[in-house]
Amino acid sequence: MPRGHCHRHGGERPCTCAMGNLYRFVEPVVLYVLEHNGPTYGYELGGNLQNHTLTDAEIDRGALYRTLQRLETMGHVTSDWDTSGSGPARHIYSITQSGKDHLREWAAVLNNLSQSMESFVRDVKSLGKVASDATTAGVN
Repeated sequence: MPRGHCHRHGGERPCTCAMGNLYRFVEPVVLYVLEHNGPTYGYELGGNLQNHTLTDAEIDRGALYRTLQRLETMGHVTSDWDTSGSGPARHIYSITQSGKDHLREWAAVLNNLSQSMESFVRDVKSLGKVASDATTAGVN
């Protein structure tokens, strides 16, 4: 299978699933969902993340819980056990002020990255145009 194509999205378009490890992009999405939705159970958080992913790749539960653990260690997220239901105790996660600040940092980083990527794509497209123009003019 060519790099950039996957079995889920088919060969009709490139996707990020086969582009390597993009799990670092889980972090800002977790922070966003926690700030937007408020305190959330881990399982529910996993479902909500898929609506806001920054790549085509699915966020697996292992990556989610590793990210939550790292964010908690860094003080960006807190977790408590909810034992109020009739089932087993569940972790409920909340964003801290530090996490909100970190989300704003991520927004600045992603904005810069977005601008850089836009410029890069424009440059790559211009290569195709230059090659096309050179071929049309008889220059190889």
